[in-house]
Amino acid sequence: MNKLRVLFMGTPEFAVGILDHLVNSQVDIVGVVTAPDKPAGRGKRLQASAVKQYAEKQNIEVLQPTNLKSEEFQEDLKRLNPNLMVVVAFRMLPKKVWSFPEFGTFNLHASLLPQYRGAAPINWAIINGEKETGVTTFFIDEQIDTGKIIDFKTLPIKPEDDVESLHDKLVTLGAALVLETVKSIEKGKTEAKSQKHEMTLKSAPKLTRENTKINWNQSAQEIINFVRGLTPFPTAWTEVNMNGEVLRVKIYKVDASFENHDKTVGSSFYNKEEKNICVAVNDGLIQIKELQLPGKKRLTSQALVNGLGWDNDYRFI
Repeated sequence: MNKLRVLFMGTPEFAVGILDHLVNSQVDIVGVVTAPDKPAGRGKRLQASAVKQYAEKQNIEVLQPTNLKSEEFQEDLKRLNPNLMVVVAFRMLPKKVWSFPEFGTFNLHASLLPQYRGAAPINWAIINGEKETGVTTFFIDEQIDTGKIIDFKTLPIKPEDDVESLHDKLVTLGAALVLETVKSIEKGKTEAKSQKHEMTLKSAPKLTRENTKINWNQSAQEIINFVRGLTPFPTAWTEVNMNGEVLRVKIYKVDASFENHDKTVGSSFYNKEEKNICVAVNDGLIQIKELQLPGKKRLTSQALVNGLGWDNDYRFI
């Protein structure tokens, strides 16, 4: 039996659920490494990461290096002397860091590797209409998300899932998998296997302003998946030409009616019976349930139209 001293690395809320499960399972966490505090909000006050806030409540030592190769951080590693590192939603590590522990460094990734390597696997699995996803633990190597797989768990993606609901399910699933992986390493029973590469791989690149804009020339189902895969954050967006004034609008929730019509793609109208703003696409109508205009709150179509009205000449572009 290996007696483990675990150094945990992570930053966002996703990582907190994993760390909490390890702490409650009496795993020896010798410290936490997380991102430096960042300015946030209108006042630009420094905001600690979700992982730091949790760790401080648990009286776990927190390290926030700006340079993982620095002598100061290397000295901290020697002082804490972890023999296993667990990484969840953190930045890429230099070899001198991930190779430090006796039993290696493993990462939890929110996909079934080798599919959806990259920064946003939860979002892209929904956007691409996948019916299944999962979580994978693997030993870190020189490349991103390419190391030997230790274990994985699968999860169905339901038609009603968006990023928020799938995220929460994967936190629970991931917490169980990370603990199982730690226990297998503790018992010396880990059998890691190289990732398979004979299949066509789908990637999960970072979400940007450019790749989160709705393309109204896609099918209705593709647009539904796109919106689900970006709700509630960072949110799908579009532009609406309101009689010459072009506004950037966030779209949070949509449905669709699949039907033949002779309307121009992007043209819109307000359906009084369904109380939705409808946008024409090639194979039907997208029904907008919730949206947000610049400087306004997130509203239902009905609430927005009640307050501002809707001109059927408004065009989504």
